[in-house]
Amino acid sequence: MATARNASHGSTTALLNFVALLCSIPVIGAGIWLSSKQDNECVHLARWPVVILGVLLLLASLAGFVGAYWNRPALLAAYFSCMAALIVILFSLVAFAYAVTAPDGSYAVPGRAYREYRLAGYSDWLRHYALARWPEIRLCLSASELCREIGRDRPYLTAYQFFHTELSLSSPSFGKYFCFEVEVCYLPQSGCCKPPAVCGYEYVNPTLWVNPSEPVASSDCLMWSSEDGRLCYDCASCKGALLGSLRSEWRRAAVVLVIAAVLFVWVYAFACCAFNTTRK
Repeated sequence: MATARNASHGSTTALLNFVALLCSIPVIGAGIWLSSKQDNECVHLARWPVVILGVLLLLASLAGFVGAYWNRPALLAAYFSCMAALIVILFSLVAFAYAVTAPDGSYAVPGRAYREYRLAGYSDWLRHYALARWPEIRLCLSASELCREIGRDRPYLTAYQFFHTELSLSSPSFGKYFCFEVEVCYLPQSGCCKPPAVCGYEYVNPTLWVNPSEPVASSDCLMWSSEDGRLCYDCASCKGALLGSLRSEWRRAAVVLVIAAVLFVWVYAFACCAFNTTRK
């Protein structure tokens, strides 16, 4: 009777660990999604830690499943120890992601469909990370299709058309890199490919602006150049726009990680109960 009961609890533990194994897949998926984003190609901000954490969660869950199903106490002991540590790491990662992405430096511009960005509006950690690596990031951005694609597939004949069009719609290929919901997109195009609206530059085409009416309204006004390799890549607004894009992506991924973390805790708690019952 006791043997049958133990086998039943062992099967329950194995089933719970199989559920945990499935829960690790969204974590891996969130990491792959983050690493595939175009801006992460230039920033390299935590491209693979989430994927690695997801793989470790999968391996720990697999060890727990094998240990419970085939009654391998050593594997179960390793599972309970490793999974506890990994759950703590997962929650720590989520807390860190929400903490450093809490401030939002984007702001609406009157008469514009797109938003612009203030570097000072983001967390100290994100600003320090970007500024310390900006020469490399800038080189990567200027070599990319970031600004060249604006208007390529949808030419803007007038300033009104440009001002009242979401930049995320300017190029189908660029939209797929940076967002999947236009109304909440944060695109580096807005900060890197044109001067800030406060400078009062006259629109000629998406990357050619002349005759600023307020040339000293912001330090970015003097940074702007219509040269293809310069544009506003050295502007604070470009740095802010890039951080805005990273912020949006990380907060989306964090939602998946929070749900996964809660499920892991639930599975772990029930697995512990089933294991303790089996031992008794």
